[in-house]
This record gives sequence, C-alpha cells and structure tokens, in this order.
Amino acid sequence: MQAKNYIRILSIAGSDSGGGAGIQADLKTIAALGCYGMTAITAITAQNTCGVTGIQAVTPDMLAAQIKAVVTDIGVDAIKIGMLHDPEVVRVVAHAIKEYKLERVVLDPVMVATSGDALITPPTISVLIQELFPLVSVITPNLDEAALLLKRPLASRADLDLAARDLGNMGAKAVLVKGGHLAGDTVTDVLLSNGKLQDFSSHRIASQNTHGTGCTLSSAIACYLGMGLPLEDAVAKARSYILQAIAAGADVKIGAGHGPLNHGFAPVAMQLI
Repeated sequence: MQAKNYIRILSIAGSDSGGGAGIQADLKTIAALGCYGMTAITAITAQNTCGVTGIQAVTPDMLAAQIKAVVTDIGVDAIKIGMLHDPEVVRVVAHAIKEYKLERVVLDPVMVATSGDALITPPTISVLIQELFPLVSVITPNLDEAALLLKRPLASRADLDLAARDLGNMGAKAVLVKGGHLAGDTVTDVLLSNGKLQDFSSHRIASQNTHGTGCTLSSAIACYLGMGLPLEDAVAKARSYILQAIAAGADVKIGAGHGPLNHGFAPVAMQLI
C-alpha cells in the first residue's frame, strides 16, 4: 500500500510577534485549509496591531539551511514567499527554487505593513524583480506594492489592468494586483494569467481587522495550488476564504490598531493525498 501524505506548504517569510501577519498568519491559514505548514523564517519582527518596532534579520546561511532541511526531508507541494528584506536573502530563495526545482510558488512582495512601516530596503526591489519574478508562478502585490515596483502612482480601477500588464512585462509569469486600497464599496483584484486579464470583485467588508490580509491570501493561494487547482480557481477559492475570515473577525477587538482576521472560522480537517 502506498503511503499517504499531507499537502505540504512551505512559507518563506518573516515572523510577526503579534500573530496577525507573516509566518503566524501563514501557518494559521495553511492549517485552516487542511494543509501541513512548514516555515523558513527570513526575519524576526517586534510587531503588534499598531506597527513594527524592530526587525532582526536571519542570516542568509540560516535561511538556506531551513529551506534545505524542509525540502530534502519532508518535501514541498507549494510555496508562499513573503518578507524578503535584503538582496542576499532574495538570492538565497531564488537559488533554492532552482536547485530543488520547486514549483507552484506564490510571491507576495511584502514591502509595507498595514501600519505603513517599511519592510524592505530599496536595493532589494530590483533584485526581487530580476532574480525571483521569472521563477515564481504568480506575484500578488497590493496597490502600494505595485506602485513601488512600477515606480509610479496607481490611483484608479483602470490603473490595475495596466499595472498587471506592466508587471507581467517585467518578467512575472502571472500577476494578481489587489485593489483593496482603492476607494469604493467594491473591491476588485485583477489577475493576469496566460496573457489574459480576469477580474475578481466583491463587496467591501467594513472592518478594522485587516492586518495580514496579503499574507493570508497568498498562503491560501499556495494551499489551493498545492491541492492541484489551476491558478484562476486557486485565486477564486482563496478570495472566498479571506472574505469569510475578514467577516468573521470584523467585530472582534484585539489590540489598539489593525487587528487580525479570524483565520479559523471554519477549519478543514488535514487532507491526505
């Protein structure tokens, strides 16, 4: 009898001591969707619902060792990449993707926290584009991150389509530009995949608890890719999950700032493959 396995998801990201974003949000999401979560921590942050007060980097060698330990023993079905704070860390991750022939990789180019705190150094952005964009399955920038990558402001619904196209022309195989920072009662995200644009729209949920939404969405996409879904379906199901997580946590009061989502509103039993 062939041994069964879990759907294995590796998060390569920073730690959020407040538990709302980063590695902590990733593991909560992965567990809630019935997958097996693993981590390679890139940095430790002192962070809560109000902001980031400190960042301590993990050495590139230690990051490489974490990835190797996981990949060579347990194996990986999909990967979510989050906070990469300097060029050498980006290169370590790019090398690992090539060395271990890793597939189904979601890159959330974390640059600015919900509180507005910068989480990446300027020289890292160009290395991120050159080294990682061509290797990953999809990138998932929000409006502010897309603006930083493109070096221009994005202020309208029409800007989303052009931003997705331009980011694709910069080497990304697929792009999900998240439009949640635009004003209005409707939130629209735009997916560029196989040269085609697709809209995903939903009613805006009123909530102060939006810390870690980008981390959660990218982790959910990785989970569904790990389950074998096509990218378009993975995005649709991930958006459904995060909308329910936001709604389920909207009335909760945790901390004085932007609180977390309710990741565990309807947990799924660990899936076997």
